Amino acid sequence: MTQIKLPAGWTFAALLAGLALGWLLSGSAASATALAIAGPVGSVWLRALQMTIVPLVAALLVTGITQMVATARAGPVARRTLLIFFVILLAGTLFAAFATPALLEAFPIPGQAEAALAADSVSAQPVPKVGEFIESLVADNVIAAAAETAMLPIVVFFVALGLAISRLEGVQKDVMLRLFEAIGQTMLIIIGWVLRVAPVGVFALALSVGLASGGGAFAALGHYILIVSGLGLVVLVAGFVLGSITGQRGLVGFARAMTPSLAVGISTQSSLASLPAMLQSCRQLGVRETTSDFVLPLAVALFRATGPVMNLGVAIYVAKLTGVELTPTAMAAGIAVALVTTIGSVSLPGAISFITAIGPIALAMGVPIEPLAILVAVEMLPDIMRTLGNVAMDVAVTATVDRTSASSGRANISTRT
Repeated sequence: MTQIKLPAGWTFAALLAGLALGWLLSGSAASATALAIAGPVGSVWLRALQMTIVPLVAALLVTGITQMVATARAGPVARRTLLIFFVILLAGTLFAAFATPALLEAFPIPGQAEAALAADSVSAQPVPKVGEFIESLVADNVIAAAAETAMLPIVVFFVALGLAISRLEGVQKDVMLRLFEAIGQTMLIIIGWVLRVAPVGVFALALSVGLASGGGAFAALGHYILIVSGLGLVVLVAGFVLGSITGQRGLVGFARAMTPSLAVGISTQSSLASLPAMLQSCRQLGVRETTSDFVLPLAVALFRATGPVMNLGVAIYVAKLTGVELTPTAMAAGIAVALVTTIGSVSLPGAISFITAIGPIALAMGVPIEPLAILVAVEMLPDIMRTLGNVAMDVAVTATVDRTSASSGRANISTRT
């Protein structure tokens, strides 16, 4: 995987500086000149991010689906692991679909905030009715669907393509996989280039927002961080509950075993970098090495417990922010895309995974994606909660697979005797 170093600290500083300068200049004679300069710069940077979404999602879906199919063929433990992954991801996605609107009703977005972050948003895409929604799942021309950024038929097509590639043999399969792996790596390089100048792009966008809304954007960003991080906190707590039960050490024992892994997660904000510490946590919980050595790397590669929860939560937040009414059809589209695109998610820096994961969900729901360019600048804060939730749930699932596998083995022995 291409290593991409992102100027997260500088991007966050640029966000604050842009908002502050816009607030300072709002209503002054210089505001029109500042907007004339910042507007095009921010727009070009945002378009540079958007142009990579479709090819990168396509590449990640194909490689993720083929890897998942290969894993399912590895045996009953692998299939049981994938089933547990799916159940947890589905439960989390449904939770986000109901909990996020409820949270936004209980804790509304601050008064000036909606105008602050939605100031530069374009109109939402129309969401089809139920019959049109079903018809839209399959595109008669996938190239046209890609040109229109119609994410649902694009996702359906590349999931089908990934399944078909997994049925190929020998050289044909290898060539196709290498092609999509190369496309994915190439898109990551381009995104890396774009994000290297993120401080400039974010500063321009933040300056435009600050000019339009004054200080309201600060309240909006703080509210956003709390809501989205709260969704990740629920996953973290659920991981502790599951791990304390299946790890058979109680809540305190599981927390003690998890302390080194969580410390590494906070410092690195990476599940992959936390893998050695997670293996040690599994040892302390008494998980068999044969299980942890198989399940944990698989979890890091395929399983993002906080992914659909927080990603769908962000899309719903932006919908509320921009005044988009989410119909049941729109919510169903978001749930489906959030689940499927999680399969293709790999261990990427938070800013990249934020764009590639939430962009398709928002597009499928008819939600404008322009506010994401501002929100990505504060992703470094919710990303900590993403990592902690993923790390805790990875270990909890590994303990669960180990316990269910041991129970299954004892049942088989009992049946034979």
